[in-house]
Amino acid sequence: MGDRIQIAHGGGGRLSAELVRDEILSRFGKGPLSDLPDAATLDFKKTTGLVMSTDSFVIQPVEFPGGNIGNLCVYGTVNDISVAGGKPLWLSLGMILEEGLEISLLRKILDSVRKSADECGIGIVTGDTKVVPRGQCDKIYINTTGIGERCKDFSLGRSRIKKGDKVIVSGNIGDHGMAVLCVRESIGIKKGPRSDLGTVQRLAVSAQRFGADVKFMRDPTRGGLAAVLNEIFSVMRYGVILEEKSIPFSRESKAVSEMLGLDLLNSPCEGRVVMICSESAADKIVRSWKKLPEGRNASVIGTVTGNSGKVILSTLGGGARIVDLPRGEMLPRIC
Repeated sequence: MGDRIQIAHGGGGRLSAELVRDEILSRFGKGPLSDLPDAATLDFKKTTGLVMSTDSFVIQPVEFPGGNIGNLCVYGTVNDISVAGGKPLWLSLGMILEEGLEISLLRKILDSVRKSADECGIGIVTGDTKVVPRGQCDKIYINTTGIGERCKDFSLGRSRIKKGDKVIVSGNIGDHGMAVLCVRESIGIKKGPRSDLGTVQRLAVSAQRFGADVKFMRDPTRGGLAAVLNEIFSVMRYGVILEEKSIPFSRESKAVSEMLGLDLLNSPCEGRVVMICSESAADKIVRSWKKLPEGRNASVIGTVTGNSGKVILSTLGGGARIVDLPRGEMLPRIC
């Protein structure tokens, strides 16, 4: 891994995975953290259990088409709890502010936090604020911790995945990463990509009635769809084959990715769900998602196979390629 942290260690690719595996899991990888969940499911007294998640947001720039760091910090944590099978209830808000930050921008961000929290039905119940000298922070960093109640209808875990299960997504893949990239790099495209930023709570609730048929859920943030699937199957005796023709992409993000030579499978989302479920329930879940605005482009995109650890894409041209994690920097600081 080398003797210095690189920017690529935060990009969601191979170096990120190595950092987590070698330096974090090697020390703290027993118990709830062992499966690398975005949110931990915890037994608590006689309740159904708690779901807890924490996240730090350092996105650059702090405003982008579709939202800002204020919306992002709420939706990001709420989504982690939701895809872990929880009902989000409370949120903390910790902020690090850079000297010189415009008060007008801070107000706009805080108003976004309040609006998004109200939409998600959660309360901001504790927090902290620090100010650092100019140049020691990029305008504003935010940390949030969310706590929710476990939904008893779900029994999620990669150990429940088996051959023949289906992979489904709730909508277009990669829009958030492309939207942030265009603003960051001043790529002036009229009506360009717009972030998919939003809550996935209703998608998770819609899937509850399918109970045990739902094996695994995740929101594909850093590293995108490729990172989620490689994380799941890298330590399993199963693999997955994806059908490129079935994966939904927006026209705007597809155009930007092709122009820059980027793979949208590695591009992050901030309002999508990736699910692995039984074959018998896949089409039913997709139909239920399509009734929601945030699920209108839901699709079955792949099948679990016996190819141990392999994520393979069946291409539009009739070929096949391995979907791997990028080793270098792709899209750091997108959340």
